[in-house]
Amino acid sequence: MLRYRKSAHGPPAGPLVERVAGWSIRHRFPAITGWFVLVIVGVLSGSLLSGEGARSTDPGESGRAEQVLDRQRAYVPVLENVLIQLRTAGPRFTESAELRRAAQDLTTTLRRTPGAVIGLRSPLERDGDRLLSEDGRSGLVTFQVAGPIERSKAHYEAAVAAIGEVAARHPRVRLAQAGDRSLSVAVDEGIKSDFQRAEYISLPLTVVILLLVFGSLIAAGIPLLLALTTVAGTFGFLRFIDHWVPVNSATSSMVLLIGAAVGIDYSLFYLRRAREERAAGHSVVDAVRIAARTSGHVVLVSGFTVMLCLSGLLFTGLDNFRGLTVGAVLVVGMAMIGSVTVLPAVLALLGDRVEKARIPWLGRRRTAAGQSRIWSAVARAVVRRPLAWGGAATLVLILMALPMLGMRLQDAAVTDSLPRSVPVVDAALRMQEAFPGAPAPATVVLWEKHPGALQAPAVDQAVNRIGATSITRLDDAVVLRVPLAHFGTGEAANRSLETLRGKTLPAAFGSLSGVDHAVMGKTAVPYDFTRQLADRTPLVFGFVLTLAFVLLVVSFRSLAVPLVSIALNLLSIGSAYGVLTWVFQDGHLSAALGFTPYGGVVGWLPLFMFVILFGLSMDYHIFILSRIRERHAAGADARDAIVGGVGGSAGVVTSAAVIMTAAFSVFVVLSAIEYKMLGVGLSVAILIDATIVRGVLLPAAMSLLGTRAWALPRWLRRMPGGSAPTVAPAAPSAPRQTRLPAG
Repeated sequence: MLRYRKSAHGPPAGPLVERVAGWSIRHRFPAITGWFVLVIVGVLSGSLLSGEGARSTDPGESGRAEQVLDRQRAYVPVLENVLIQLRTAGPRFTESAELRRAAQDLTTTLRRTPGAVIGLRSPLERDGDRLLSEDGRSGLVTFQVAGPIERSKAHYEAAVAAIGEVAARHPRVRLAQAGDRSLSVAVDEGIKSDFQRAEYISLPLTVVILLLVFGSLIAAGIPLLLALTTVAGTFGFLRFIDHWVPVNSATSSMVLLIGAAVGIDYSLFYLRRAREERAAGHSVVDAVRIAARTSGHVVLVSGFTVMLCLSGLLFTGLDNFRGLTVGAVLVVGMAMIGSVTVLPAVLALLGDRVEKARIPWLGRRRTAAGQSRIWSAVARAVVRRPLAWGGAATLVLILMALPMLGMRLQDAAVTDSLPRSVPVVDAALRMQEAFPGAPAPATVVLWEKHPGALQAPAVDQAVNRIGATSITRLDDAVVLRVPLAHFGTGEAANRSLETLRGKTLPAAFGSLSGVDHAVMGKTAVPYDFTRQLADRTPLVFGFVLTLAFVLLVVSFRSLAVPLVSIALNLLSIGSAYGVLTWVFQDGHLSAALGFTPYGGVVGWLPLFMFVILFGLSMDYHIFILSRIRERHAAGADARDAIVGGVGGSAGVVTSAAVIMTAAFSVFVVLSAIEYKMLGVGLSVAILIDATIVRGVLLPAAMSLLGTRAWALPRWLRRMPGGSAPTVAPAAPSAPRQTRLPAG
């Protein structure tokens, strides 16, 4: 079908990949053994070090408060609240014997738990009026979970069990618990449950799609094997790295999905090209070498592009993104290494046996690899009238992107993220109605600039003025809990936080020498996170766009191709942002997708989507552009090269897009609204990129550029790097080999 010759534009970049693949083909068993040794080393490395992993630090003022608390030797107790009210309309708390009996039973039972609670307060106390709601129909019991830290979990569970026992004895009274730990536990359990469900659904779904794509159990198993071993090795290395870089459960699940996506993508690139060359009559060895020279080059370029894009997240300075960046870069790097080493060895070892175990009726039709008639026809129509088709597609994407102009970044509070069917969410919402700010009051940390400063009488007077509901003294710090007028992460809650930070606390403590303060909590942390993210986002965008441009210029030795690729990526991501805003912020499709809109889009999602999508979609662009460049270098005119490149790459791009869309769309069925947003945003962007961008905009832009697409200014021709592998027509080699010589 095709053989290689040197490019007229300079030496090809492929020889390194071809030499590595050639060694793997000649030394199949060492190559395969070496890969599994690397994976096993990764898995075992996770158990080399014991102890807790690195802890993340919150950004901004919340981070300063957290660092002060981390320096304290004393345990910092967490606050819990229990709402007490009748399940049906009834008398006021002070007039209801049933409510008072329930409150008395609760306080008595909690005190009997052996050392589990401290700081217990009840509306039955002398000064308990502050623990009665404004309408007088609800009461609030508050307590702190006792330490030390190693016993805090057991103490919390004992308190929860005690509350459950009291609730069972008073069926007509609602006892609803919400507080620091209970809200955090609800979030953690929700994340863990959601991602487990996503993993259980996405893996079988991926297997089914691979079987439909290849029609053979063995061929479908190769991408799955590379993806699973890549992820397994990465998880092991991450457990080792976790002792220096914080890695959470959400990071692990993201790494799984990214690893599966790129591992399967890279395998598809190889398998598709090897099938084409075998169908043209090349031997197994020659087919794998050609696949390494072409698809292997694409894998390296796209892999480095993805890793560089992901590393842009480090510019945010956020600890949560550090672990995600390290994990994602590591899993992409592992997939890239495996695809240029073990994958050629496996294909050479299996030979034509890769097509065995075909699925009846499906396998025979899927074995052949050729041009897509549908996408070839679309591309042919586009290149005949590129301005009309390209203009119409651009207009559609711009219209889809318009809602993005009104996007408001706002992290979801627990009560926004999880459905009300979660008991603690229902409790927090009811508590907020009766006692504004009570579910999660702000945490004000006071600390001494010099010894003894917190012992001054003026400090106690200032504490009394700000209305703290609890006071905890530590080594050289004091922790106050101050309810905000509004609970959550919305504009009203943010204004309450700004008032506390900018007016209330400076007025109370500003004149005290030797005392400093900072505010943290469930409103403050998302507030600081979003502000820092917004400040650093231009740096991330600039870094990703600049490095992607440089890498593509070096790879394709063209200025126009990188500019077109970047512009099309930005257009598809912008349209995905618009859909995200229209659906979730404006509340369209809320009933169909099972969420309640809260008037914003999760603050970290647009930047995360940009980095992930810019990297992953480059796979498609590089693969398609490499096919177009091959045909152009082989002598085809510009239009034929575009049609042939789009049609020849359609099978791989469509298959990869279907797999990634299926994997990401699983997030839509999860409970947390953040992951519904993630699923919709990524799925829509992949679909747009694989259809409108790949089928219309890219061929239209390349057709308008013509031969100028591959032109490079004279002053750049001496730069390192080379074009994508170039090819020339050649007669097929000897008849197809079923078996390969050993070695």
